[in-house]
Amino acid sequence: MTVFTPSSCAKDRHLHVKMLHGLQGYEQVWHAMQAFTDERTDATEDVLWVLQHEPVFTQGQAGKPEHLIAPGDIPVVKVDRGGQVTYHGPGQLVIYLMIDITRLGIGPRELVSTIECAIVRSLALYGLTAVARQDAPGVYIDDAKIASLGLRIRKGKSFHGLSLNVDMDLEPFKRINPCGYKDLEMIQLTDFESGEVVEQAAGRLVNEIQNAFGYSDIVMEYAETI
Repeated sequence: MTVFTPSSCAKDRHLHVKMLHGLQGYEQVWHAMQAFTDERTDATEDVLWVLQHEPVFTQGQAGKPEHLIAPGDIPVVKVDRGGQVTYHGPGQLVIYLMIDITRLGIGPRELVSTIECAIVRSLALYGLTAVARQDAPGVYIDDAKIASLGLRIRKGKSFHGLSLNVDMDLEPFKRINPCGYKDLEMIQLTDFESGEVVEQAAGRLVNEIQNAFGYSDIVMEYAETI
């Protein structure tokens, strides 16, 4: 795993974190990410959007129709991130990372590995041993997937991000081949830590992301919508 070593590139920079309350519609947030990325300048601070989505399947640029088995009443949205199909819904922590990787001096592989490392470290705070896999981006516990990644880089700026299953209905994952893998078992944090909620998991993971990239501090914002 190639992990970014924080340097002076980030140590004097704030990480702006926007915590969104309630369930967010996917397409509204997605288009807002695109607009933010298109409009940002070299001076724009890096940003995390932390939220939960209304139920939705998202199909990445490499997505194949055969991995959508029976979506039923859950909408399917074709998006501009990498990867195959995944599910977002209530009880799942989603963090979108709008990071200037050129300014940090890293590439896409280091970005992915550093995010995975932050997830692994946040799960270690619960006493859980999780790992990333070279052949399949994401984070796993005993070959079952607990967190997924899907990113896009545009002109050296990242958007899209990660999802961590916390306390959700996992049934919709049975309607797809998650991330393009048949029979992949999906698990969640409450399988190991009963009573854990998204807000608590978000606080731990945001802190680990700050530490992993070396930002000097976090500027918090709370909002109802994007």
